[in-house]
Amino acid sequence: MSNADDRQLSGAKPARAPGRSFFADVRISLRRWLRKTSRNPFVTFFSLIQPVIFFVLMAEVFGAIADGSVAGAVGSDVHYITFLAPAIIIQSALAAAAVSGIGLVDDMETGMFAKTLVSPMDRGAMFLGKALSEVVRITVQTLIILVLGYLLLLGKGEATGTNYVETGIGGIVGIVLIAVVFGGVFMAYSNIVALLTRDREATIMIANLLTFPLLFVSSAFLPLDVLPGWIQTAAVYNPITYGVDGIRALMLGEDVMTILDVTAFSGLWNSVVPAVGVLLAFNVVLGAVAIHLLNRASRAEVQ
Repeated sequence: MSNADDRQLSGAKPARAPGRSFFADVRISLRRWLRKTSRNPFVTFFSLIQPVIFFVLMAEVFGAIADGSVAGAVGSDVHYITFLAPAIIIQSALAAAAVSGIGLVDDMETGMFAKTLVSPMDRGAMFLGKALSEVVRITVQTLIILVLGYLLLLGKGEATGTNYVETGIGGIVGIVLIAVVFGGVFMAYSNIVALLTRDREATIMIANLLTFPLLFVSSAFLPLDVLPGWIQTAAVYNPITYGVDGIRALMLGEDVMTILDVTAFSGLWNSVVPAVGVLLAFNVVLGAVAIHLLNRASRAEVQ
């Protein structure tokens, strides 16, 4: 038996090909996953169309009713569309991230997963490239939702989208970054499900199981003050609450978080900083679990 065979059976990382680098491997992996996404536009389309439909329907159906609650919570000059936009951005990021594990399951079922593990490509770069492809999709979808919200405001006769994104271009960049950090939480969750089930249908069902309950048990659609006490309690442990509040603070230019009483910063940063901190903590915990399961699956595949 050759030395290469010995390394594969022991789970050791294959020797790097001459001239290759970590960033070159990331670029190759990113290109592969972007190409794979472009060849299956239905997944991307449906992960975006659902939040878009929700945005339009909820703005039309609940707008008139919810405006009073929104006015009492964040000010009378804030339209419900502006209040709702962060929730739809987070829902869009969640829909995109929740299907992240499907690609991993497809690779396992076709044998591509095992092939890439025994290739000279850096394993970390391989999965970083995959994560970056999801980041690209979340970024594009977030910008689309922001533009749609602006157009809906114009359709309501609001003066050129006044009070839409109070923090300007910097705020838009921050909104995208929070959406990406939030997406990382559910990318890890989706890949955990994929590594545990190794089944496409199960991954889709389980990954989407929590989508709607988590959205409604948060500050996504209405201020927490007007919701039942048990929802306010559950919202404290819900990552969606922190994603929505962080983005909403950037859109409104003020502190909107009610589940944590943070006064160490000023204004909107009392919402943005703790929101990002909590989301990063979720990323670390779920990411560690995903990496552990990935390493275990890698050792099993090469044996």
